[in-house]
Amino acid sequence: MSKHINKLIEGFLDNYKKGELSTDDFLKNIKDLYFEDIGFAKVDHHRILRRDFPEVIYGTNKTADQILKISQKILKYSKILMITRTDESVYLMLKKELKDVRLEFSSGIVYTPLDIDENKLKSGITVICAGTSDMKIADEAAITAYLMKNRVSKIYDVGVAGIHRLMNYKDELQGSNVIVAVAGMEGALPGVVGAMVECPVIAVPTSIGYGANLGGIAPLLTMLNSCSPGVSVVNIDNGFGAGYSAGIINRLKNKPVKKFI
Repeated sequence: MSKHINKLIEGFLDNYKKGELSTDDFLKNIKDLYFEDIGFAKVDHHRILRRDFPEVIYGTNKTADQILKISQKILKYSKILMITRTDESVYLMLKKELKDVRLEFSSGIVYTPLDIDENKLKSGITVICAGTSDMKIADEAAITAYLMKNRVSKIYDVGVAGIHRLMNYKDELQGSNVIVAVAGMEGALPGVVGAMVECPVIAVPTSIGYGANLGGIAPLLTMLNSCSPGVSVVNIDNGFGAGYSAGIINRLKNKPVKKFI
């Protein structure tokens, strides 16, 4: 459970005990932690309790005003805000209304940076991509994993057309807890990486490529049919999903196993 949420609940209780919060207001605050209905959206505040990470806003097809209103609600209970698939115009509007938001231009992610020293972030996640054209999706994965309190290593432009480039990073890859491998074209990179390492590899097919790439279906099928064990596959261009899964895997590394009687 998030320490931030714990403190909020403790604050509600203290104010209630002191008589500074009525029973109705106390119940409303607790209810809002479950989800908050703002008409066009039901903001899932409870997600941070279930997942230790807040609801993420998918920016596509949302107006700037809708994104702002959802963001303001999320920031009531979370220090982390993440908006995917948005653009500079939305960022410039949010910057006027919200404190300390940043835009990752490559991936189109607006986010609040962590207030944690980089040296205290958990290492172990490596994001690699086959070509420079795949960087947008790779950056989406990297930012997602970073916001889940990880120090992410990035190795870009190491596709199989120049496989000697990939081999130059063998030690870094073999020292990872989990690798996100992003590739378009024929999508061969994750299978090669999977053959080199003992950790899980999360394959991300991209829509980058010529006609028979079929908007990412060709690399998707290559990755699904990989003969390298330990390679799992997310949807086309889904850097966010891959980064999130990598964050969960890295969080579980060395985490004590719960015993149930």
